[in-house]
Amino acid sequence: MSQIIQLLPQVLVDGLTLGFVYAVVAIGYTMVYGILELINFAHGDIFMTGSFVGAGVLFTVMSMGFMSSAPTMVLFMIMILVAALITGVMGVGIERVAYRPLRKRNAPKLIALITSIGISFILEDAVRFIADWTTGNYIITTRPLFQHKFTIDFHSVFPFFNNATFQGSFLVVSIVTIIMLISLDLFVSKTKWGIAMRAVAQDRETASLMSINVNRVISVTFFIGSALGGATGVLFLIQYGTVDPYIGFILGIKAFTAAVLGGIGNIRGAMFGGILLGLLEMFAAANLSTITHGAMGSEYKDVFAFIILILVLIFKPEGLFGKATIEKV
Repeated sequence: MSQIIQLLPQVLVDGLTLGFVYAVVAIGYTMVYGILELINFAHGDIFMTGSFVGAGVLFTVMSMGFMSSAPTMVLFMIMILVAALITGVMGVGIERVAYRPLRKRNAPKLIALITSIGISFILEDAVRFIADWTTGNYIITTRPLFQHKFTIDFHSVFPFFNNATFQGSFLVVSIVTIIMLISLDLFVSKTKWGIAMRAVAQDRETASLMSINVNRVISVTFFIGSALGGATGVLFLIQYGTVDPYIGFILGIKAFTAAVLGGIGNIRGAMFGGILLGLLEMFAAANLSTITHGAMGSEYKDVFAFIILILVLIFKPEGLFGKATIEKV
């Protein structure tokens, strides 16, 4: 128990970093589900595409010799803006080409779900082909942008805690993620587009009768969700430094799990679910071997997180922040 307590500060830092990533990607799932009741499994690969776009911007700047002269923060802002714009447009294109024709034909939701899985595979192979063709390797590794290390001295104040160390990228990821989450929450709750999105989510047919352009609202939703996913891909890149075309699959599944944990369709629930899942995963990675006396190592952290999810859904199927819906017969 003493070892678990000693590691808590470092677990908190690492868990928040990963949890912020899960939270923003989970928002993309929950926004689309809230309006279309569609699980867009391609969203994880849009996140992955954002990582590769950010890496492409970084390699382009390096090849042009601007790396030494351009301020690191300026370079980072260019990476995140370009990735957000490209993935946002990509999300709108996917909705227009793949999902809207199905919606016009009143196709079963299962067909749209299968379509999203197909788009996921297409994005993975397309990004792998482009990366392999341009760099000779589909696994991309970049140099860290924010290398300075910081130490929080917990031990001198609380002797039962160890100190926590983190890189400057943790601060960047945390600040940018918090700004994105607060901005999205204000956008949805305060702006006309946000009100229209909530109206369409509540009743699409009635919203259309109230002169709301439903297709445009859905396109805006896909743009915002995909842009946030692409921007988060850049945050993942600068934090961990290595990406491949298949990171979107497992991370997308975990982000979807976070959305379900918080309450699918609830934006604040997705935020909380992502942060909670990141903390649980890092806690398991650091302490599973100690808890199980060596029987299970850190590689079982995913099992630990999903067990927690199952327990939550057994006792609260609608998620932590979701509301039970009553179906009228």
